[in-house]
Amino acid sequence: MTILVTGGAGYIGSHTVRMLREQGKPVVVLDSMEFGHRAALLGAELVVGDIRDRALVTDLCRSHGVTQVVHFAAYKNVGESMLEPEKYWMNNVAGTVDLVEAMLAADVRDIVFSSSCSVYGTPESVPVHEDAPLHPESVYAESKATVERILGWYGVTKGLNSVSLRYFNAAGASIDATIGEDWALTLNLVPLVMKATLGRRGPVQVFGNDYPTPDGTCIRDYIHVDDLADAHIRALDHLANGRPSIALNVGTGVGSSVLDVFTATEHASGMTVPYEIIDRRAGDPVSSFADPSIVRSTLGWTARYDLGKIVESAWNWHSTHLDGYGD
Repeated sequence: MTILVTGGAGYIGSHTVRMLREQGKPVVVLDSMEFGHRAALLGAELVVGDIRDRALVTDLCRSHGVTQVVHFAAYKNVGESMLEPEKYWMNNVAGTVDLVEAMLAADVRDIVFSSSCSVYGTPESVPVHEDAPLHPESVYAESKATVERILGWYGVTKGLNSVSLRYFNAAGASIDATIGEDWALTLNLVPLVMKATLGRRGPVQVFGNDYPTPDGTCIRDYIHVDDLADAHIRALDHLANGRPSIALNVGTGVGSSVLDVFTATEHASGMTVPYEIIDRRAGDPVSSFADPSIVRSTLGWTARYDLGKIVESAWNWHSTHLDGYGD
């Protein structure tokens, strides 16, 4: 009854692995360690390897008695995906096909897929509901949307069961500040704000303050990484109980502006966030936040942590781990 977590030594993966183990569920991690950290696994079993190695994955599933897979192993830099699209097609798309084929060879038919709200592109309206049209605006986003469709066709043709979680802006760290996000590897707002506040980089650049929002800055839906981990585990239970494949938004349903994040950081740290206003960035939606009603009714999931707690947990991690995991 082991759960295989691909990309489990990464940011969201490691929090999910920790929560699975705390619930007494056997876990094995497959990670190439290109961006993962062994220390983030807190002693969980790690196999270093690639999802594209079908023989390795099939053998791993058989030898460990794997019954379900959580799939995080993907590249996720939007800008890079436009410059090196082949990297994203090969790993995110073709790699997932290799992973699924290896799973099926070992008679493993449940997969929870780490998708993204980026599949919607610039939403036509907010909050974003699951029936909103998919309109990816980057190769990265298209790779996520394509995998969702591939998983659906594997369900039709091979009996694969899947939950695709389209989550919004992952942020924060474990409440006990044991594991968190490596700010050396991310372009996400919260760690960039932490880095600037701690004097480890220059001021945060705010791309425009003239949007039609209460304070003029863009609005996003920030979700605590432990809440995301909980959603993945509930999705595994959903499949284990024989319930149908589905794609779900995972967000708080609450939008927070860039300046809201700064205010929360100043409250948590007692310090001033250095920032500068520059021109708008092409392609940035004015506002994007989830309608979480379907994930609530389907998985019984509700976000536990608000923006203040998210930012506080991030501050507690980054201010005590200035060099991340140090590896």
